Amino acid sequence: MDLSFLAAAIAIGLGALGAGIGDGLIVGRALEGISRQPELRGTLQTTMFIGIGLVEALPVIALVFALLFVFVL
Repeated sequence: MDLSFLAAAIAIGLGALGAGIGDGLIVGRALEGISRQPELRGTLQTTMFIGIGLVEALPVIALVFALLFVFVL
């Protein structure tokens, strides 16, 4: 068995796991902040969406590395 496939699977799995945990934490904290201060809802939502966008970049980067492992290395 070629180890590049194993490396690609680990990269994709850990990238997805990290993004899932990160998304959950960001949304949880944003909802907690909105429930404490409803007047800051718009600001907190904007910050939450920016944070989610940054966290979602991780699986894309992991996908690129996985494709590199499979097709280049």
